[in-house]
Amino acid sequence: MQTPSASLAFFIRLAKIQTIMSRRFDAQLGGLGLNEFLIMLHLRQSPDGKMRRTDLADKLGLTASGVTRILLPMEKIGLIRRESNEHDARSSLVALTASGKTKLDEGLERAEIFMEDLIPTAKAKRFEKLSEDFIDLTSQII
Repeated sequence: MQTPSASLAFFIRLAKIQTIMSRRFDAQLGGLGLNEFLIMLHLRQSPDGKMRRTDLADKLGLTASGVTRILLPMEKIGLIRRESNEHDARSSLVALTASGKTKLDEGLERAEIFMEDLIPTAKAKRFEKLSEDFIDLTSQII
């Protein structure tokens, strides 16, 4: 049997870590999943607090239909709202509601505590270079 290359072995480990971390992260967010959290964070960070679904899909690395499936229950429970797009009638915009902003603030607080427990500040410096490498890798993939 052929042994995977170092690159493939790294990718396999990375995929496993991502799955485990997503599960653990979800458990810490008080009812939010990682994708919901990321959507809300991207909305908060956008210049006008609104984004098109396709732009959210690009940010998350998902398909537009995948994002739509995530957004529907979020809209139903009042975390986000759909708005018309004055620049493009074919696409709507997504924005956080007041309830969504509160839930995001709670999620951010929980996420920071979780990450501090997982990666104490003293060790976080070691991950800065790795993070830069991931940014480079991401730009090559996209």
